[in-house]
Amino acid sequence: MSAGLWGKIGGAGLGLAIGGPLGALAGGVAGHYLIDREGAPFGRTPRDVVFTTGLVALAAKMAKSDGVVTPSEVEAFGKVVQVEPAERAGVERLFDLAKTTTAGFEAYASQLAATFSEEPALLEDVLDGLFHIATADGAIHEAEERYLNAVAEIFGLDEAAFRRIAARHVRLADDPYLVLGLERGTDAAAVKARHRQLVSENHPDRAIARGLPPEAVAIATKRLAAINAAYDRIEAEGASQ
Repeated sequence: MSAGLWGKIGGAGLGLAIGGPLGALAGGVAGHYLIDREGAPFGRTPRDVVFTTGLVALAAKMAKSDGVVTPSEVEAFGKVVQVEPAERAGVERLFDLAKTTTAGFEAYASQLAATFSEEPALLEDVLDGLFHIATADGAIHEAEERYLNAVAEIFGLDEAAFRRIAARHVRLADDPYLVLGLERGTDAAAVKARHRQLVSENHPDRAIARGLPPEAVAIATKRLAAINAAYDRIEAEGASQ
């Protein structure tokens, strides 16, 4: 999980704090649970624990659905779920356990959807992270696309939202405009205003200020880069006309 958040105090307590299928998963990681940044067990809310546990669990189920985990996907997973080297074994244990649990990905996705129903942007963060891992080998495979579509549906994200997120990771028709949530042909002033709005909403500093875990900050950083790249492409297209 997040750097500095793993504690070696016993998994059952964390499972009870989270509850549901993700709690059962976290509790099954014997001898480990997360502690908050101040060192007190659990902190005021386990939402950062739920976010990271859910992200790891869904990434594991995605790997199982595809059947093949490439070295590039492993590297991408390590960039999204950032831990100290000494804590890597705990994350790998959680990942491997999630692949073998009887609970399906639907159960994990549904718990995330319920937990963050008032913060849909965090659900987009999770899907963004999964896309980053899935496309690390240069392509998104059919099984992965079906999986990501199913997760998006459980999260309550419509087709337009799914395509907007996908466009940050794979090339789609009109994809720079899709990334910004605009129609092709939108005038330059509106494009610039939309870009400024998205930069403000998706800046990593905002995630840090909200107390989100490093995983969410890393995802926000990659998303901001995609937003800026899309804006640069639109600007370049306009300059060449």
